[in-house]
Amino acid sequence: MFDRMTLQVLANHARAAAENMAHTLHRTAHSAFVKETQDFTVMLMDRRGDTFAVPMELGATWYPGLTYGRAIDMVDDYRPGDVAFTNDPYSGHVATHAPDTHLWKPVFAGDDIVAWTGGHIHNTDMGGAVPASLSRSLTEIHQEGIRFPPMKLVREGVFDEQILRIMETNVRKPALNIGDIKALVGALNTGERKVHAMIERFGKQGFLTGVDALKEQAEAQARDILRAIPDGDYVFADYADEDSDNANPCRLKLTLRIRGDEAVLDFTGSDPQLASSLNVPSGGDPRHTILLVGVYYVLYTLNPRILLNTGLTRPFTCIAPEGTVLNPVAPAAVGMRSLVCARLRSVIFGAFSQALPEKMPAAPAGNNCIVNVMTRDERTRKLVIAAVNPVVGGGGGMPHRDGTNGSGADAAYLKNTPIEITETEVPVEFIKYGLARDTGGAGRWRGGLATEMAFKVFSPDTRITARNRDRSFFRPWGILGGRAAGLSDMIVNPGRDDERRLGNIDTAVLQPGDILEIRSAGGGGRGNPMEREPWRVARDVARGYVSEHAARTDYGVVLREGQVDEEETRRCRAAAAMPKGHFHFGPERDGYEAQWTTAAYDRLTAILADLPIHWRFFAKTEIFRRMSGRKGVQGVDLAFAETCERFPDLPRPAFLSEVAE
Repeated sequence: MFDRMTLQVLANHARAAAENMAHTLHRTAHSAFVKETQDFTVMLMDRRGDTFAVPMELGATWYPGLTYGRAIDMVDDYRPGDVAFTNDPYSGHVATHAPDTHLWKPVFAGDDIVAWTGGHIHNTDMGGAVPASLSRSLTEIHQEGIRFPPMKLVREGVFDEQILRIMETNVRKPALNIGDIKALVGALNTGERKVHAMIERFGKQGFLTGVDALKEQAEAQARDILRAIPDGDYVFADYADEDSDNANPCRLKLTLRIRGDEAVLDFTGSDPQLASSLNVPSGGDPRHTILLVGVYYVLYTLNPRILLNTGLTRPFTCIAPEGTVLNPVAPAAVGMRSLVCARLRSVIFGAFSQALPEKMPAAPAGNNCIVNVMTRDERTRKLVIAAVNPVVGGGGGMPHRDGTNGSGADAAYLKNTPIEITETEVPVEFIKYGLARDTGGAGRWRGGLATEMAFKVFSPDTRITARNRDRSFFRPWGILGGRAAGLSDMIVNPGRDDERRLGNIDTAVLQPGDILEIRSAGGGGRGNPMEREPWRVARDVARGYVSEHAARTDYGVVLREGQVDEEETRRCRAAAAMPKGHFHFGPERDGYEAQWTTAAYDRLTAILADLPIHWRFFAKTEIFRRMSGRKGVQGVDLAFAETCERFPDLPRPAFLSEVAE
């Protein structure tokens, strides 16, 4: 049995090992998206493939609860020096879209596997219909690039050259992919050496016992947090702007049930799986890490000393019905799952905000737009495909401070690439890159500002993909009197005669001299903005964060030549209306829900759940089309009855006879 001190020593060793793995990968990766943006993970896993250590300084923060067990079991006869891999979202449910290539390596002590090292890199491109492989408009997994089910990539230390040749043939920039994969193999080797060092220090059995104890401690810490939250059912819903190109909103709904030291996250009532690539492939796993990312953020916010491993997931059970956007069946496209994952996190934050209003922040921007460019470099005459920069919005207002500007909480791990590096590697010219004024939600604690970026291209038919474009209609919400944040936007040639707004479109073709401008959303505000100290508002104006007009209209602060007019400010604030309700969603959502009430949308999802999976998205689209001039449950019933009349092969749930009467 490990005492507390010895267990902490093991935890420190394990985390240091994971940090070493991350540094190995970071320093040897080839693509800017891995070495600069840091979209990668590394981890140490126990004999069953459950994660027990992850780095904190480098890489993505989604996967402390990831288990490789199902993928590991799909490969036979592991030997020392082997490395297996997969990028198929429907094989083992480790990878969640095709660009994420996951590798894992067994660590032997004698003849026994005592641990695994693993991780993923986000490949710049895996082939498929569009550069970078990802677009909302894709409708089936086969369009999203080449997929490899779990198989051995390295056999006893030797790469399988046939697999590498297949990849080279099918992707647009094979040198980047293979270079990053080999860098990840180097990181796994580093992790293997560190595990052997831990075994040498603690002994084989001591190491195995200690790893189990680390997971038990994380579980106990998570249960302690849950016991401090009042028991109850906390219901929240949020929307992605579109369920496919230029189409209808996509709702995610959560009922968070907390009872003692356990919690159920029931996503019943969320939309059916979509005929676009926004689906989240959880495989129905009740503790799939991709469903629990928002929970990790909440737990870590409430206890920054909590251990990050799969033990955190044990007190939680997720319910995601099959055939829904959070548990699609093949061959549904899943490439843009990160857009819905952002909304999934905001849904979890919204539910916990009701359970712990004094401790939770307002909504972060939730639209971590990642921009890729495919163009020809006129200087070298070579084709270039590269990630330019993530455009990440602000964090929500916190209980004790403003939201972080331009780096929104749940997407803060995505690092920006210095402009000088981008302009060296990619033939574009940056026109603008910074923070957007008046985009953070007003509040006692202001929401973080949005990021805005603009660049010019020089080669014909330059193709842009800007994945995760969202929040151009439904705003990040404010809480406890705080206001919702500014919306995102994407514009070609702003201010010119040929200006055109693209909304949430995530692909564009630009011609020489065209300028693309992208702005993220901001973070929601927290607390009544009329309670924000006037000197803070004046400082925001001086810094360019808030305009003088917004200072007066949103905060009731009147400035004269940069100084607070205290008398006018008192009058202005005295005349302001007191905010109402826990959430502020903004006029767009308020107007939308006047037609699509909670009861109406619940009726819609109940109807769709009774249909065969292949009918659901079609039926949803048809019902939306027939809701013009209607609202509420009665409107949904009538719209569905008309849909059934128009399409007689559509199965009819039993309640339809009641509607007819």
